[in-house]
Amino acid sequence: MAIILGLTGGIASGKSTVSNMLDQKGYTIIDADLAARKVVEVGQPAYLAIVEEFGKGILHKEDETIDRAKLGNIVFHNDEMRKKLNGIVHPAVRGLMLSEKDQAIETGKNTIIMDIPLLYESDLTWMVDRTIVVYVNEETQLSRLMKRNQFTKQEAASRIASQFPLKDKVGLADAVIDNNGTIEETEKQLEKILKDWDLRP
Repeated sequence: MAIILGLTGGIASGKSTVSNMLDQKGYTIIDADLAARKVVEVGQPAYLAIVEEFGKGILHKEDETIDRAKLGNIVFHNDEMRKKLNGIVHPAVRGLMLSEKDQAIETGKNTIIMDIPLLYESDLTWMVDRTIVVYVNEETQLSRLMKRNQFTKQEAASRIASQFPLKDKVGLADAVIDNNGTIEETEKQLEKILKDWDLRP
């Protein structure tokens, strides 16, 4: 019986770093962000539903792909529109991730990693058996985000504030990786979890 692990964290917490480590160790990663990009590719059902709802004005002229900035501007300031968009995209993303999971199980995988940034915010814990949260303290998160995205302190702080606080996610997790230290320390913690839970790729 395959084990489904939910991997999550917060913006600039280092979740992608841990996801890459697992990938290099041969684990199957199903990435929610990647799935969200796939379901809105030209011609996909979610793409057609978005164009129908928001009009062709949100498309790039040259290739008819969705202009994320334009769509983002519409939904950022309008709750109702954002709910409509999420109502189209979220079920499509879940569907794609679950079918990728089924395919991985069919090929004999023992452990499947669901990399879901908004695992708790979107109430998706039903999709996984256990959860790992990648944690950093607020100062580290702030400085990493400012450096990574060239944000001002205020911009970075507002991005962090828009998410469920990392310290609250820690209380909900089955295991926590403290990513305040070095990469080596992070990897050591990951390996301990994999060993303790007896998780093979």
